[in-house]
Amino acid sequence: MSLLLDTATLIWALGTPERLTDAARAALDDDAEELWVSAASAWEITTKHRLGRLDHVRPLIDDWDTQLDRFGLRPLEISHRHALRAGSYDIAHSDPFDRMIAAQADVEEMTLVSSDRAFRLFPVILLW
Repeated sequence: MSLLLDTATLIWALGTPERLTDAARAALDDDAEELWVSAASAWEITTKHRLGRLDHVRPLIDDWDTQLDRFGLRPLEISHRHALRAGSYDIAHSDPFDRMIAAQADVEEMTLVSSDRAFRLFPVILLW
């Protein structure tokens, strides 16, 4: 199974794994799972860091590829199919990062690992 981590899950998995549920932690620790991280998470983390809302993520930003490799996470680039799906959702949720991550999970048929209830609005399979 392929799992797409949302931004908060990524940050918690790398820095404070105790914030993950037992189910999320078990899935992330399962070697049979393919773990993916959206390019939208890099965009979101960098944007929020610039705005002063995520001070502790500077090491992740500075060494993104190495951090992902270290934890066996694969980068998921944004394609036109993802962008078209994100823009097509007729859902009252305006966060562009969430819309893109949901679209990627939807298009790629991945399970989205997230504690964010907003993702329940989207046609994705959630794990938390």
